[in-house]
Amino acid sequence: MPLIHFLQAAVNFVCKPQFFVPLVAIALYTALYSRWPWTAKGGATIIGAVALFFFVSYFDPNFKKVASAPDNVPIVGMIFIVLFYLWYAMHQAKENDARIAQGLGPNEGTDSYQKVFSWPDLVYIELICLVLVSALLIVWSIFLKAPLEEPANPTNSPNPAKAPWYFLGLQEMLVYFDPWLAGVALPSLIIVGLMAIPYIDVNPKGNGYFTFKERKWEISIFLTGFLIFWIVLIFLGTFLRGPNWNFFGPYEYWDPNKLEPLNNINISELFWVKLLHTGLPHFFLLREVVGLVFMGLYLVVLPIVLSRTLFRRFYEKMGPARYYVGCLLLLVMLLMPMKMFLRWTLNLKYIVAIPEFSFNI
Repeated sequence: MPLIHFLQAAVNFVCKPQFFVPLVAIALYTALYSRWPWTAKGGATIIGAVALFFFVSYFDPNFKKVASAPDNVPIVGMIFIVLFYLWYAMHQAKENDARIAQGLGPNEGTDSYQKVFSWPDLVYIELICLVLVSALLIVWSIFLKAPLEEPANPTNSPNPAKAPWYFLGLQEMLVYFDPWLAGVALPSLIIVGLMAIPYIDVNPKGNGYFTFKERKWEISIFLTGFLIFWIVLIFLGTFLRGPNWNFFGPYEYWDPNKLEPLNNINISELFWVKLLHTGLPHFFLLREVVGLVFMGLYLVVLPIVLSRTLFRRFYEKMGPARYYVGCLLLLVMLLMPMKMFLRWTLNLKYIVAIPEFSFNI
């Protein structure tokens, strides 16, 4: 029993967001850029290990109560689906990379990948999938109760009050950014960025077949945005956000009386009050000069520096216009985990705080 309690405490500690998110990123990049055989049969081992973790963890009452909630069961399934398709895509990419290195074409160009007619081949497959999914949903609806609650009662609101799973990522972003930024600006940039991809990335390699070596940067950036900045946020909001919107470990009891005082502080307060031991200036530009300088260096100077150093090859291949648009979209995307990590570690609230104009970053 002491060993079990030690392991549970270790998992609870590792699942703190300031450790969990960097560890997921490290695991992702290690898997992508390593030569480990996980893209072959090792994928089944990884998925099996995750399944074993969930199976063993269901014996813990606190874990079972959260993971078996009707709202959360689909999220458990989503974890395995994402892992499977990540493995399957990388498995095909590794095979194609090996064939291309040998002077052969990708598997998609061989006779085993012949084109077929929509009728009857594709229609039959879609019909079979329709029948199977319909049967699954019927069985699901019989054995799993719908997560319906009582009519809305302003005197007895749920704690925690969570959005649907597909909005949990946005709800998590609202913790670290102002509503106009997390609810309007960042989602708009995500949509615009996705629409701009075909115009920014005109590399013909990888079109119509799976590959990794020919599209390392593109695949790494996409998986960073999709897995770490979306799937992981859904996981945090589903399994680790408990009453009063506090973080709880997977085996920790969701105590509604738990209160964690957070003394959030802005960069301007760190600079003027903590460092210079003086009061905040009344003029907002002087007060926020440190944050404004930082954002200027990050969004204006850093792309220029990268175009002459790390991203020089992309600048020469893409040209100034496409390079700067793509680089700004990338830096804005990376600003989100930076801000989240600073909140988790330093309780940093805003880099730039100008409430006079409702402009807070």
